[in-house]
Amino acid sequence: MQKFLRHPVVDTAIKALSRNRLQTVLTMLGIAVGVATVLAMMAVGAGAQRSIEQQVRAAGLNQITIRAGNWRPKITDSDEAVAHQGDARESLRHPLDRRNPDVLPIAFHPEDDPMEKHDHPTARQRLGDLEAGLGSAATMTFDDAEALRQLPGVQYVAGGIHENVRVHLDPSTGSGSPRATSRGDQKRWFTRMHGTDVMMPSIKRAWTFTSGRFFTEREQDRASQVVVLGQVVADKLFGPGAAPVGREVMLWNQTFEVIGVVTSATWVVQPAPGDDQFDAVYMPYTTTQRLLNLSKLNDITVTAESSGDISRLSREITKLLRIRHGIGDHEADDFTLITQATKALTTGGLPPSVARAVASNVAELEKVTLEQLAMTMERASRTMTWLLAAVAAVSLLVGGIGIMNITLLSVTERTSEIGLRMAVGARGKDVMRQFLFEAVVISAAGGLAGIVVGVIASIGIARTLQWATVVSPLSVVLAFGIATAVGVFFGWYPARRASKLDPIVALRRD
Repeated sequence: MQKFLRHPVVDTAIKALSRNRLQTVLTMLGIAVGVATVLAMMAVGAGAQRSIEQQVRAAGLNQITIRAGNWRPKITDSDEAVAHQGDARESLRHPLDRRNPDVLPIAFHPEDDPMEKHDHPTARQRLGDLEAGLGSAATMTFDDAEALRQLPGVQYVAGGIHENVRVHLDPSTGSGSPRATSRGDQKRWFTRMHGTDVMMPSIKRAWTFTSGRFFTEREQDRASQVVVLGQVVADKLFGPGAAPVGREVMLWNQTFEVIGVVTSATWVVQPAPGDDQFDAVYMPYTTTQRLLNLSKLNDITVTAESSGDISRLSREITKLLRIRHGIGDHEADDFTLITQATKALTTGGLPPSVARAVASNVAELEKVTLEQLAMTMERASRTMTWLLAAVAAVSLLVGGIGIMNITLLSVTERTSEIGLRMAVGARGKDVMRQFLFEAVVISAAGGLAGIVVGVIASIGIARTLQWATVVSPLSVVLAFGIATAVGVFFGWYPARRASKLDPIVALRRD
């Protein structure tokens, strides 16, 4: 480093810039403001792009859910009649049904209380009971799930068994949340249990683990009594910020080891009580089978390799399940397929006449909405990022003009010095290199200062305005590279002008 500073070019540049400290600092400030603005705008744009990507992931655009049973409202040609049926159905909903609007009202059975010891009903009694609110008849099996894995275009498959449960914590395992209901010396929380497959985290791409992990295939094969808590359940039982991994909780009077806590990786979906995703617990479906004596599934979740392949895959799934379930040509399905398009049609409040017209083109709707929408949103966010960066680059332009001005001023003030150096043997390219180096020093120093300010500004924007910002290493390198390039570009003309001076004319200027 010392050797570098003693180099004639470096030493001369430092002395020259020190003679005009105020002008040098102001020019550096112009570059710093430009770089900081560019970096902050790129961070905001990249944050917006990531947010859009998270929305696409959270939407599950390539996801198909096959539910056991097939309940549909009576078909009618009258919009008013359908609206009346909808109102009647809404009036029959149970108040607690807000957690999952697609589940029928839950009738209370004494044997469903997990806090009491009892013999659990068989799979036929459990899943075949329409009043239990578990999805009509018991029609889906684990063999169905395995068969669906073999279909071309299928990415992941996960069967699911779902129950309402009370998770409770004994005082010996640690203090719980004061908001969780108490029974004696126990802390309890009523939530949703999902017995599922090891592939579920691959399907739920908007998930992240605050601590721990999901259960493994080995734990699934062994029907291990391990459980993953949703963020809401973990907070209610152990308190916010606690570390529940390795602790034990009780379900159905059985001890389960907590191996992970799952939460949302996107601001689009935030954990909230009753959300059925993070106010829930997850365990291997084999464990659920063993403890509850179940053999059927409530649903099967399938993801397609391509979101544009949803319609074709839905037809293949329907065909396969009808064959496996022995359903005749004139018989209704004993299962229900739900995709993003069909979900939008059934919950969006469209008049039946419009819904029928759109439903007849669901294949095209899936193709356009699911395949192209994601790409369009990503292109739009990318364009916005570069547009913001281009607007911010105006500040760099101003800083570059400042570099040109101070370098031209330096050439004018040092004309006699340039003439003397050239008279004693300095070549034109040596003089040009000297002034270019001075311009690059100003721009590089301003660029480094701008990067620091830009990172701080990005953090401030994220905390103050609650916007997502992303400062990537690429954007930092790009901002510094642009600052250096500005120094070279705007310093080239003054440096070339200095290198073309006639030594005799330059010496006479003194």
